[in-house]
Amino acid sequence: MSQEATSSHQAVQLLELFILAIGAGFVGALMGLGGGLIFVPVLTSVFDIPIHTAITVSIISVIATSISGGSAYVKQRITNIRLAMFLETSTSLGAFIGALLVLTTPKSLLYLLFSTFAFYVVFLQIRSLRAGGRGVEIEGFKDASPDVVSRYLHLSGEYFDESELSNVEYTVRGSIMGWLVSFIAGVGSGMLGIGGGFFKVSAMNLFMNVPLKVAIATSKFMIGVTAATSAIIYYISGVVRLDLVAPVAIGTILGASLGTKVMNRLRVKLLKVVFTAIVCYLGYSMLRKGLLILGVTLP
Repeated sequence: MSQEATSSHQAVQLLELFILAIGAGFVGALMGLGGGLIFVPVLTSVFDIPIHTAITVSIISVIATSISGGSAYVKQRITNIRLAMFLETSTSLGAFIGALLVLTTPKSLLYLLFSTFAFYVVFLQIRSLRAGGRGVEIEGFKDASPDVVSRYLHLSGEYFDESELSNVEYTVRGSIMGWLVSFIAGVGSGMLGIGGGFFKVSAMNLFMNVPLKVAIATSKFMIGVTAATSAIIYYISGVVRLDLVAPVAIGTILGASLGTKVMNRLRVKLLKVVFTAIVCYLGYSMLRKGLLILGVTLP
């Protein structure tokens, strides 16, 4: 292939990455994700980029979408900053450990870990959908009793839900469980380039009695810090592809800016259904790729 043709191909690829990043940033802002759930499977499957490279690119996109989306949710007063700071103590530690592990972890194991995380979240969300109704989603969160940590740190809060036109109060509980799950999310972030957003959202919503929209906004605020911890390790190790990072970061910021304007206007149940469907599909995609490396073919 000539140099001119190669340059043209690279330009097209960068444009495709930019468009993908806009979509990933938009969906990530709606769901409290960093976009890694979308980036890692697509970069490896469609663009044929090695998973370790895809993870590093994804981590940078996570930082970008957190900067854009996280600040918007803070302005809308949906984000629980106290809760974010409490959980970030565990996720940052987990991200540091995960980033060290990823450099020596086999590709197949990374894919299978990714899919395991995803399917566990799907299970939790389906269980929540079957049990929940409007009363649970909007009114039931304030009826719980706070645990010792939540009471001491004043983690409970409230926000205005634009889709319901009502003020939603909630009481945070299960703080220790949430802290431990956030640590696992941090390890997943460091190893898989996913920001851990989908795990954090589920942890807050299902274990800590936090409304889904608050969990999404708080996760978006947190994931940038978590991802930055891993990104430092990757950069020092020299595995960051700056030529891929630039279009991804810019596109992600644009998409996240659009997503934050929409999220609080959507019904909670719709958000849960979309969130669950996305995670299920991408979990299967990564499972298929991981098993393929081991010689097992799925449809």
